[in-house]
Amino acid sequence: MLKKITAMLLLLILPSLACTITVPTVRTVNTGATQTLTLAEPLPEGAAPARLLIEMGAGRLTLAPGAKTFVDGEIRCNVDSWQPKVTRQDGRLSLLQPTSLTAQFPNNDIVNEWDLRLGGAAPFELEVNAGAYDGSLDLSGLPITRLEMSSGASSLNVSFTQPNPQVMRLLSFKTGASSISLSGLANANFQEMTFEGGAGSYQLDFGGTLLQPANVRITGGVSSTTLRIPAETNAEVIVSGGLNNVSPSGTWNISGSTYRAEGPGPLLTIRVELGVGSLELIRADAP
Repeated sequence: MLKKITAMLLLLILPSLACTITVPTVRTVNTGATQTLTLAEPLPEGAAPARLLIEMGAGRLTLAPGAKTFVDGEIRCNVDSWQPKVTRQDGRLSLLQPTSLTAQFPNNDIVNEWDLRLGGAAPFELEVNAGAYDGSLDLSGLPITRLEMSSGASSLNVSFTQPNPQVMRLLSFKTGASSISLSGLANANFQEMTFEGGAGSYQLDFGGTLLQPANVRITGGVSSTTLRIPAETNAEVIVSGGLNNVSPSGTWNISGSTYRAEGPGPLLTIRVELGVGSLELIRADAP
């Protein structure tokens, strides 16, 4: 998927450039031997909850539970100027890559692979900022109290197959032209969630056990968005904006632009404001 996204970006940009024009945000990088950074990082001292910041450029990112420390795993990279740095300050552990905020077009010669595991011994906040990347993030059962993610053109799967033992105050997600799948979102145990998308394909599955009332705000431009709500979830979806193509499946009580799914337990309130595109609204009792 990353290759396809990169190709699309190149097709949009290259026709507008003469051969004598230099684009300052696209740099030539020299690859060399692949270097491996092995991590076994304990909880940072200082503020509680601890904070983990991950900033990376284009590449692959895998996160999973199961660390024996706070963060362990490996980062493999074959570009000298991209080698990540590990810093600690005021209760925050930061894994920083120099390319994280610059535009890069990766190719088959570049290796930038982050394979990390996270520990669940103490509550922590997690922030992930990345460029165009392939991501598989399993955050199941981790005690995350705040989660913020931002990405460029990416292909990303984020899952919560086990409940978060801590209340997550905020789950924030921002992305560009991407293919995004978020699953088991009720297990994230969030109070507030925001999802801001660009042009892309987004699937948000609110499976799991909702333990408290939760509010979600989804905004986007030209996109195809699918929301999946379990049959037992008490939910209300309010749609606004230029979007006029809503496809509900399953049992809904519809009043104007409000879609209600009755159920026991806390209320999940979702406000959707999209520009041009489509919204598929699925209640899991649909065949």
